[in-house]
Amino acid sequence: MHKRRSSRPTRPLRASGVLLAAAALLISACSSGSSTTTAATTSAVLTALPRATPTALSPYYGQKLDWRSCGVPGFECATMKAPLDYAKPGAGDVRLAVSRKKATGPGKRLGSLLVNPGGPGGSAVGYLQSYAGIGYPADVRARYDMVAVDPRGVARSEPVECLNGREMDAFAQTDTTPDDGKETDQLVDAFKKFAEGCGEHSPDLLRHVSTVEAARDMDILRAVLGDEKLNYVGASYGTFLGATYAGLYPDRVGRLVLDGALDPSLTARKLNEEQTAGFETAFQSFAKDCVRHSDCPLGDAGTSPDQVGRNLKAFFQQLDKEPIPAGDADGRKLGEALATTGVIAAMYDETAWPQLRDALTSAMRKNDGSGLLALSDSYYERDADGQYANLMSANAAVNCLDLPAAFSGPDQVEESLPAFEKASPVFGEGLAWASLNCAYWPVKNTGEPHRIEAKGAAPILVVGTTRDPATPYPWARSLASQLSSGTLLTYVGDGHTAYGRGSACIDSTINRYLLQGTPPQKGKRCS
Repeated sequence: MHKRRSSRPTRPLRASGVLLAAAALLISACSSGSSTTTAATTSAVLTALPRATPTALSPYYGQKLDWRSCGVPGFECATMKAPLDYAKPGAGDVRLAVSRKKATGPGKRLGSLLVNPGGPGGSAVGYLQSYAGIGYPADVRARYDMVAVDPRGVARSEPVECLNGREMDAFAQTDTTPDDGKETDQLVDAFKKFAEGCGEHSPDLLRHVSTVEAARDMDILRAVLGDEKLNYVGASYGTFLGATYAGLYPDRVGRLVLDGALDPSLTARKLNEEQTAGFETAFQSFAKDCVRHSDCPLGDAGTSPDQVGRNLKAFFQQLDKEPIPAGDADGRKLGEALATTGVIAAMYDETAWPQLRDALTSAMRKNDGSGLLALSDSYYERDADGQYANLMSANAAVNCLDLPAAFSGPDQVEESLPAFEKASPVFGEGLAWASLNCAYWPVKNTGEPHRIEAKGAAPILVVGTTRDPATPYPWARSLASQLSSGTLLTYVGDGHTAYGRGSACIDSTINRYLLQGTPPQKGKRCS
């Protein structure tokens, strides 16, 4: 899926195929081949683990964390051990970065509140220290110790590495709308090189970064922190991680908020196709807003959203033929691939629309691609020195392990193009080809599509936004209906995720649930 994009310093994480590496983006699990299972035909249900902790895992559950200052005022950091392979606990450990900010009071302490921003591949520790630990409502921070753990393979927790900065630059610029066999071969080669790099640099870890394993790590952390139940707020892919925890440990569920939900019952192909439609929905909203402004380069007040899309698509095709200068110190120009990523990055949060409008104006009217390149770099987490965070590497690693690949080869992508282009005339072709990445993964998937029921769990709050680009609203409806104790909270609006984005109705409802354990009435909607 894509990443979470919001007004805070994080982004939607799990994402769409725009980024080659994130191609299968949403959800987890992957095998290769063409999977056509849908929610309506998926009968598999995630099975709960035994309540008793296996003896072989006792040393992990009984470990003591050595908390220390992390250089960020108010926060402590520690390193937690978990088994690399839960089937062979004695075969080696993975070291996970943990951070916390203790409850500030007043009021009775409610335990720990674990947060995850999504991805997969987003740094939960970074999210905690830059936003959640200081930006969550004061009443919540007063009663909970705010806690985060970077999932295995992510950021500070033994990160998966695939390509160096220069190689990632080349990868990010690869044409995802091939015009002929030669360009198709170049795209396939790019996916293969990325996959081979992951296999070469992280051969052992690559087999053990699944969402199920990350959820099991969270249960160790729950125990180590001294909490009987897990309290948790997960956004985007973080909803899949939280729901997986609930499915594995329903009796240990405390207060779970799943914001911007994923549907675990869908195949990778279906996820990518439906996410493509989600980005089209978001773009239609942007298009309507853009033409209300005199500086919109895609049309005027009388231009329909569909025509705005055709105008943007024509601009992308122009860039495909002739990239434009972008003022980049490393000599990169703005081509179709980077421009598309820049536009999609701005779809996560409507507050980014003015920035996108300015970037498109500069590119289309002044032959200056720097604005769109900056948006793309932000999405990829590329810094000014040309170095990338491991977000894209971890994103692919988790997705390709969690689900069977969306496509096994170019022929299947070509067959799917009509469906993807129907879902989005603007983005469909590129997102379909980007969904090919897991076909060449060096490690076989361990997951399959499944339902999560978590029978016996305490009430779980699922939040969906009606025009969410990265996690379409129907996914939230589906997950809430699958969970035996799920309650759906709807935000009628734009953007990816809803908590902390300006709706007093949403925030007060979630805060009440976190502080009192009371979910909203069925059918609750906010705007």
